[in-house]
Amino acid sequence: MSGYLKVNKLPGVSHESLYQYLYADKRAGGTLHTALRYQKARRKRYGDWEGDLVIGASQQQALVTLNERKSRYTLIGKVDRKTAQAVSDTMISLLRHFADCVHTLTTDNGKEFAQHERIATSLDTRFFFAHPCCSWERGANENMNGLIRQFFPKKMAFDNISFRDIVLAMRSLYHRPRKCLNFKTPHEVFMKQLHSQ
Repeated sequence: MSGYLKVNKLPGVSHESLYQYLYADKRAGGTLHTALRYQKARRKRYGDWEGDLVIGASQQQALVTLNERKSRYTLIGKVDRKTAQAVSDTMISLLRHFADCVHTLTTDNGKEFAQHERIATSLDTRFFFAHPCCSWERGANENMNGLIRQFFPKKMAFDNISFRDIVLAMRSLYHRPRKCLNFKTPHEVFMKQLHSQ
């Protein structure tokens, strides 16, 4: 079908969006999924990196947050507007230095992640979307966003956040011992992972 749409210059839809729609229909009691050629059980996806946005008070500016699930290592970048272009540019820029250890990336299905194919191609990774309203599928990132809010509270406008402010927040998070890491820091665990690859 996608080939037909492309040849006839008709608008297409990504396979990821199509499957999300089908499985949402199935959860609601629908039967659209029975038309699928393969009836395999769907496995829960776990990404080694998770991404999200922390939105500023103006609802325009945001922080792109990326979190490595095992080590809790966090990367943060500011976007002046939460457009798909700005968000994808920032994600690629933040992860480019660690591309060798970015095997999968999972986000919610917000429109700001519409350039997921570009991100996946640039980083040579697989890009996944969590199910709608299933924040636990990106639990490490959701938890990290709560910690980031200690530095950049909900009612705070992000206009005056500087690069230095972001670096200080990241360093604090890197070097905070975590119970889930047996009281090691994310920096210790992540660097060990890097050197072992």
